[in-house]
Amino acid sequence: MDWFEQARVAEQGQDWDVAIALVSAHAECFADDPCLHDNHLWHMDLLARAERIPELTERALTDVHAHRRLNRLLGERGMEAALRNRAEDGDRGALYVLVHLLCGTNRVQEAQQAIQEIDPENEYARQIVAGASGS
Repeated sequence: MDWFEQARVAEQGQDWDVAIALVSAHAECFADDPCLHDNHLWHMDLLARAERIPELTERALTDVHAHRRLNRLLGERGMEAALRNRAEDGDRGALYVLVHLLCGTNRVQEAQQAIQEIDPENEYARQIVAGASGS
């Protein structure tokens, strides 16, 4: 069985340590080889599914894919405070995930308040709210 098959078996069995180790050895961000890049995205997804938030957070400082996957994971887990902290530190992606999360749970006013407090000039965040409220 080659590494890819071993990684898939480990992933299916939720043996995250093995799956992550196998995939990360064959992954490269923005590689010329599309397989290496795809493996990098797979690696970030495995880290998220293993809920390795500290590792994703560290990688997110320099890796746009880790950054996006971390924000998505925080949103999937309903971690509003973490998203808000990231948004307050200037992470627009975290703000958008936070606004989607709040609107998706029928808290449009809270979403509007978050935008007002964090980035009142952010037109895209306002569009998210407008779409959620049907305006």
